[in-house]
Amino acid sequence: MKRSVIVLILAAMLFSACASGAAAPAETAADVPVTTLRVAQQFGLGYAALTIADELDLFEKYLPGLQVEWLQLGSGGAINEAFIAGEVDVAVMGIPPFLIGWDKGISWKVASGMCIMPLSLQTYKEDINSLADFGPNDKIAYPAPGSIQHILLSMAAEKQLGSPTALDDIGVAMAHPDAAAALMNEKDISGHFTSPPYNFQELSQEGIHTVVDGTEAFGSEFTFLVAVASQDLYDNNPQAYAAFVMGIAEASDYINQHPAEAAAILAPSFGLDEETTLKYLTWPGMDYVTTPLGLMGFSDFMLNAGYIEKVPESISDVAYPNVVAAIGQQSGTPSELETLQYRPE
Repeated sequence: MKRSVIVLILAAMLFSACASGAAAPAETAADVPVTTLRVAQQFGLGYAALTIADELDLFEKYLPGLQVEWLQLGSGGAINEAFIAGEVDVAVMGIPPFLIGWDKGISWKVASGMCIMPLSLQTYKEDINSLADFGPNDKIAYPAPGSIQHILLSMAAEKQLGSPTALDDIGVAMAHPDAAAALMNEKDISGHFTSPPYNFQELSQEGIHTVVDGTEAFGSEFTFLVAVASQDLYDNNPQAYAAFVMGIAEASDYINQHPAEAAAILAPSFGLDEETTLKYLTWPGMDYVTTPLGLMGFSDFMLNAGYIEKVPESISDVAYPNVVAAIGQQSGTPSELETLQYRPE
C-alpha cells in the first residue's frame, strides 16, 4: 500500500509539471499569485491527514502562496450542498455521498483515497446482538441518509433481514460526537454506526458492544473516505489540485511512518491525550492509504438498492487520472486493485 502513496506523488508531480510548462521560469514565493483552496471536512480520525497537512503546511509546501480556507461540516450531504453552492473546491467524505452527488450531476471526481478504517454499529442494549433484535422503538444514529455508515447498515440489512431498507425507518441523523455522547449515556438512541475514534471510545465503556462491523457488511476491505475535487479546480487550477494531492500523500505517509509524532500533532484536535491518540492511530485495521478501494462495489449496491440512478461505466468516470493510474486500467486480466473496486460475489 505504501507504493500507492509514491504513485500518487509522482502522478501529481507530473501533472503539475505539465500544467506549468517545462520551459516556464522558476518563480519565487513572492512572485507566485495568491490562490485560495477551500477545503471541507467532517469529524473523526479519518480526516487526520488533513490536520497533518494543515499543521505542517504541506499544501503550501507544494504551492507557495496558497491560502487554505477550512469548512467543518457534519455530513456528506452538507458537503454536497456546499459544492452545489460553489463554496468548496475539495472535500473529504465517504464514497456513498460522493456517488450520490455524482449521480445528481455535481461536477467532481475522486482526487485521492484517504484511509481504510474499522467502522461499526454499537449498542448498549444487552438483548441486541443482531440487526433482527432492533425494534420499532429503537433508533440507530448515523451522520445522514446516504452516508457510508447508512449504506453499510443497508448492506448488512440486506444480508440479515432480506431488504436494504429494512432499518431505514429507525435511522436518525446525528453528528458523530453527539451520537457517541448519546449512546454512552444511554439516551435517545439504541445504536450508533460510526467510525474512529468514536467507535473506539464507545467500546471502551463497559456494556457497549458491536452488532455489525463494516467489513462484514461490505464483504471485504473498503476505503472509508476519499478526497474529491471539483472539475473546475482540476481544469482551471491544476497547480492547486496537484498541491492538494501531494500534500495528502505526504501527510498520509507521515502518519504511517511516524505515528508517535503524528499523535502529538493530532491529539489536541480530537481532545485526546497523546497516548490514546497513538493507540487509536495504530489500532488494528487503521491504514492511511491513498489508493481507493470499493468505488464500484458501493455504486453497484446503491443502484440496486435505489439510492442512485446510474453507475460509472469505468473508474475514470468518477476518478481523476492520477487515481486511475494508481489503480491501473483494465487490459486483459483485471489487476488486483481493479478487482478490489468491487464487492466479493
